[in-house]
Amino acid sequence: MAAAASAAWETLTQTVEAYTGLSPASFFTVLALAVAIYFTVAGFFDTQPVAQREHVHEREVAEREPLEPPVQLGEVAEEELLAYDGSDPKKPLLMAIKGQIYDVTQSRMFYGPGGPYALFAGKDASRALAKMSFEPKDLTGDLSGLGPFELEALQDWEYKFMSKYVKVGTIKKNVSVPVNEGPYASAPNATEQSAQVTEGTSSPADHEARTKDVSTDPDATEPKEN
Repeated sequence: MAAAASAAWETLTQTVEAYTGLSPASFFTVLALAVAIYFTVAGFFDTQPVAQREHVHEREVAEREPLEPPVQLGEVAEEELLAYDGSDPKKPLLMAIKGQIYDVTQSRMFYGPGGPYALFAGKDASRALAKMSFEPKDLTGDLSGLGPFELEALQDWEYKFMSKYVKVGTIKKNVSVPVNEGPYASAPNATEQSAQVTEGTSSPADHEARTKDVSTDPDATEPKEN
């Protein structure tokens, strides 16, 4: 065994001297220096901050943890949906398209804080998705004025969400009831009702009283003497 190791070492030294012209000690010294220089230079080109690496690691760990089953919310107002924008890690991450709310917690790396689509979370981002806009004014479910290509793009997003995420609710629509309809409709004006009664024909009793007054009044049946 010792003889084999010695023979291998002798072969290695002869190979080093033949190909590099250096002694084995010089060759291994140069090799160690090269490795040290490599790691030193590589450290300068590590542009990702330590804090960012830790954040990415924590996010990866969180994504590997089992997710809780989606909770059905039913019908909620847009103001209530804002509470599920990912700022509270204990709450699910929700997002709406065309009034339908989906649980996107499994894609927190995209829709959670720090993700490329984080501003869509907790909102109905239909218009923004249709226009591929990141403007705050487009973070709405209003689709008025959109062209056919934009509506088609939104339809593709909706199909993607329907196939990938669980629907957990809908956005409550604000329906305004006109004043002249429903239980709060105003009754006709009492004055108008009184006028309608007085403008109609007289009752039989009033007619009989007027007839009696005319028949008993002498001045009404006979002409006055000069």
